[in-house]
Amino acid sequence: MRRNQEALRTIGVLGGIAAAVGGAVFVGARWGLPHQAAVARRRIGKPLGEEALDADRVWRRALGGDPIELLVLGDSIAAGLGAERRKDTLGGRLAKAVARRTGRPVRLRTAAVVGSESSALDGQIDALPAGYRPDIAVIVVGGNDVTHRVPVSESTAHLAKAISRVRGRGAEVVVGTCPDLGALRPVPQPLRTLGSRLSRQLAEAQAEAARASGARVVSLGRAVGPFFISQPDEMFSLDRFHPSALGYRRTAEVLLPPVLAALASAARDAAPPSDAAASEPVSASSPG
Repeated sequence: MRRNQEALRTIGVLGGIAAAVGGAVFVGARWGLPHQAAVARRRIGKPLGEEALDADRVWRRALGGDPIELLVLGDSIAAGLGAERRKDTLGGRLAKAVARRTGRPVRLRTAAVVGSESSALDGQIDALPAGYRPDIAVIVVGGNDVTHRVPVSESTAHLAKAISRVRGRGAEVVVGTCPDLGALRPVPQPLRTLGSRLSRQLAEAQAEAARASGARVVSLGRAVGPFFISQPDEMFSLDRFHPSALGYRRTAEVLLPPVLAALASAARDAAPPSDAAASEPVSASSPG
């Protein structure tokens, strides 16, 4: 009887599980899960350190004119950890692509911090200069919320608040939802399956909250997750946890269309009325 009660308690814990990846632990589980968590930590380690490359600069300055202000918020993926060159970070990839497509230079500001949960978005925004007004902001966050067992409602509340604050600075916002943690091969089963399910649940909730807050949404799990699953050697960096240069390229490619659409929409809204629309209507009657 006692063994059955323990098993039932274990099932209850597993229903609200969070994963052990990159230093976090799938907790409260029996049936070998603690051992698998230790295996995952040992396999992943921290070969990349905890600092991403600094890619902040004006990209394609030679294009001339006022640069588009691009802000990137979020976690280690947003920060570009795993890229070996500045131009291969997520921000660098996006900045180059936006400049190429718009014909304008892009000034990149990366406020994302490695290891951040959604709750850290507030601090990232607080750290921005008071007068800073981005044209477009890209937010990628959520993986650490899953691994640290942050309730979905809490995660999405922080995300919605961050979107509202950035939009309050005049920026359009694009959100890349939580990646599919089921692509992480170093994480043994059943942790990987549990992580996949929980990351999908968070991604769906993030999408709903982001749209309700006025942001455009890209499901990274659906859009690029299959590449990470089918091509892990190419898509992951040295630690087999963060994207490689190709992984960031694929991720930037799916974020680019909504970024461009958001910039185009903002430009239309800001455009002055045409001369024809602004002019006084001409009377059809002739002078007497």
